[in-house]
Amino acid sequence: MARINEWNPEDTHFWETEGKKHARRNLWISVFALMLAFIVWQIWSVTAVRLNDVGFNLTQNQLFTLAALPGLVGATLRIFFTFMPGVIGGRNWTVISTGVLLIPAIGIGFAVQNPDTSFATLAILAALCGLGGGNFSSSMANISPFFPTKEKGTANGINAGLGNLGVSVVQLVTPAIIFVPWLGMIFGGSQTLPDGSEIFIQNAAFVWVLPIIIMTILAFFGMDNLPNTRQSFKEQADMFKEKHTWIMAWLYTMCFGSFIGYSAAFPLLIKSEFPETGAAGLAFLGPLLGAAFRPVGGWISDKLGSGALVTFWDTILMLAATGSVIYFLNIDSYIGFLISFLILFFATGIANGSTFRMVPFIFTGEKARLAAPILGFIAAIAAYGAFLIPKIFGWSVESTGSADFALYLFLGYYFISLIICWWYYSRKNAEIKC
Repeated sequence: MARINEWNPEDTHFWETEGKKHARRNLWISVFALMLAFIVWQIWSVTAVRLNDVGFNLTQNQLFTLAALPGLVGATLRIFFTFMPGVIGGRNWTVISTGVLLIPAIGIGFAVQNPDTSFATLAILAALCGLGGGNFSSSMANISPFFPTKEKGTANGINAGLGNLGVSVVQLVTPAIIFVPWLGMIFGGSQTLPDGSEIFIQNAAFVWVLPIIIMTILAFFGMDNLPNTRQSFKEQADMFKEKHTWIMAWLYTMCFGSFIGYSAAFPLLIKSEFPETGAAGLAFLGPLLGAAFRPVGGWISDKLGSGALVTFWDTILMLAATGSVIYFLNIDSYIGFLISFLILFFATGIANGSTFRMVPFIFTGEKARLAAPILGFIAAIAAYGAFLIPKIFGWSVESTGSADFALYLFLGYYFISLIICWWYYSRKNAEIKC
């Protein structure tokens, strides 16, 4: 791969003749590397559902903790991963951060085969899955500078949205792959379910080992380090002085924190609230909708010329959908609960795209250099939703016997977010129109 020595996507001639082809190649490799990162990050969201069925003896709170820990670690790592493309180069960091996903994938595959594996060991492996969660911030900070401002909303939406599909992929593939004997027999024996049938729970992790190796090699040979995008930590740290960094972190937590937190908790939540349905396998539909519509949120914002307006109206939809989830939960209607939650996932996806599109329009001129690290940083803060939401659901279910109280807390958070978005960005005389 020839080294790129100059990069100016805002120059129309350069973009059309040279820049576009490099940008798109890096984008598509990044998408699939990020998808694998999300898969590893969310393995526990669906694997934890099966642990007690194969001989483990874990409490509901422990199961929700296993689903939540990758979120805590992933969010924390995002804070550091944000700066890595600027420090060592986007291609270099993508290779490293994709390759290390082999550690939790292989470790989980061996650990879940033995019901005597301690909760502490499982928790450490769950924490290591946070390596996948950290990749989102570095991926977004890397891809954003490849594209001109007018296309950043769509490009960021594609990278993030299709990458987010990893959550849905792992929740769709896992229930099927654990029944494939040839893969399981290569890496260990079977486990017996209460009904006497056999599964190979290790497949949930081992099936991703080869794709991780392939994507690491593709990133090494197919991606680029951009010139003039490297910044020291000190230079990037100027973003912490900006008020709008923190405001956007709040708003992005509202949408992406909800998306990833609900994704981690949804299978366990269905099993907890509607155990008689046996429908936890449908949980993949939520992340699928959220991820699929994220690029649409960025695209609509580009077309309307306002990410803030899209975010404002979408937050209203999130409020309505959450209220609907509470209503159908209280009348014990699984169909209503599922449809309402799917609408909520759809709304998080739209807002994920629209809020990310706002950042390059808030930080312009001499502050434009901060846009990429800010995208990574707000993604880091928002990722704590992957820890907090499952933990809050677990606490609510264990303490009150229902998820109601947790949902009321989220409802309040969305209402505050609506006011913040309106005041700073979407009202007639807003401080910044973006």
